[in-house]
Amino acid sequence: MDSIAKTPPPLRSSLPKPTLGAREAFAITIGIVIGAGIFRTPSLVAGAAASDVIMLLAWVVGGALSIVGALCYAELATTYPQAGGDYAYLRRAYGARPAFLYAWARLTVIQTGSIVLLAYVVGDYMQQILDLGAWSSTIYAALTVLLLTACNWLGIRQGTTVQNVLTALELLGLGLVIAAGLLFAPDAVPLASVGTGEGGALGLVLVFVLLTYGGWNEAVYMTAEVRDAKRWMPRILTLSLIIIAALYVLANLAYLRVLGMDGMAASDAVAADMMRAVFGERGAALMSVIVVVAALTSANATMITGARSVYAVGRDFRHIGLIGRWDETHGSPRTAMLVQGVLSLLLVAVAASALDGFRMAVEYTAPVFWLFFLLVGASLIVLRRRDPALPRPFRVPLYPFLPLLFCATCAYLLYSSLAYTGIGALVGVGVLAAGGVLLLFIAPQPHPHKEPTP
Repeated sequence: MDSIAKTPPPLRSSLPKPTLGAREAFAITIGIVIGAGIFRTPSLVAGAAASDVIMLLAWVVGGALSIVGALCYAELATTYPQAGGDYAYLRRAYGARPAFLYAWARLTVIQTGSIVLLAYVVGDYMQQILDLGAWSSTIYAALTVLLLTACNWLGIRQGTTVQNVLTALELLGLGLVIAAGLLFAPDAVPLASVGTGEGGALGLVLVFVLLTYGGWNEAVYMTAEVRDAKRWMPRILTLSLIIIAALYVLANLAYLRVLGMDGMAASDAVAADMMRAVFGERGAALMSVIVVVAALTSANATMITGARSVYAVGRDFRHIGLIGRWDETHGSPRTAMLVQGVLSLLLVAVAASALDGFRMAVEYTAPVFWLFFLLVGASLIVLRRRDPALPRPFRVPLYPFLPLLFCATCAYLLYSSLAYTGIGALVGVGVLAAGGVLLLFIAPQPHPHKEPTP
């Protein structure tokens, strides 16, 4: 859920101005969605898929389903541009308690899980550069959380130029994978091979695939800032996801051509292993550096926005107001950053008990993520009925078919993330349930507050 990893900070009370052109919005969308996941999740997909045809088809289907979801979110974002995202949609549609439970989930599961799975991407690829032994990935993941928490607690920030350069580096790495596997690999593994997965695990395949497409649900939040958004946003979302899907399919073809299904499934650093097979150790080292930088970039962005989500929960609910304090001197929610860092380190420790820490983090996050995606999708239908006279600059085409398809997909992925995963899913659901118990003692009553200026 790269996209889980890049949620925007709480919205301001002032209205955004439409200053972005279609070209800028298109570039931003591409940058949001493409993250470090494409360098790690293909091995999980290959391990769960019954054949290479199913594996490649899953990446095409994942792109199509992402487009359907993006169109649903586009209507919500343009209808309620200052509503505050998923939290406000849920509160408006279902009331304060489900919305509070979502806020709890973001605090303890969604953002934390996203940070940790990215930290394990860093760990898996750093192990290719400098192996520290059996606990190498876990050590690097813990150091990643500590380093980024410290940097953000001290107020260190990246400029937009640096972020753009690092996004370009991600695209460069993806381009290298495609070129190396499809153009320079001397000997190709025959396609039409059978994988190690079972046919019944198609839902698990889609869980991993759609994790890698994550981010489109946040790209729609810039709708209010795009000129002539009603005309251009559906085109931008659709075209960007088509291009991303094409890149992902090509990358997986490259992995498959060089490593085969078994080689992909057995790899913890599939891009590095593919580059090693084509260019030797230097190629593997270069790719590992690129992926580490990409994953650090995504993890840092997730940590920044995640801390602001944690801060927003404390700001809105006085019973846990300690985490809602804004440090004016450093211009950041430092307490929230520390709480988030501690929770992330605890999850790193839990994931260390698994054979694959990255997969454990995915399993921890997925059921909770798809539960609330399902509720947000259904809220579109609820709010259409509740606010029939409200202006809707963009309406989902083929209503209600596309929203129902999106909800059905989320329901299936929620089931799959519980039925085909391991202990990590149960831990995530248990943490969410703890939030439900908390609701028995804490009434979700927001207190008046003054929005600080970051």
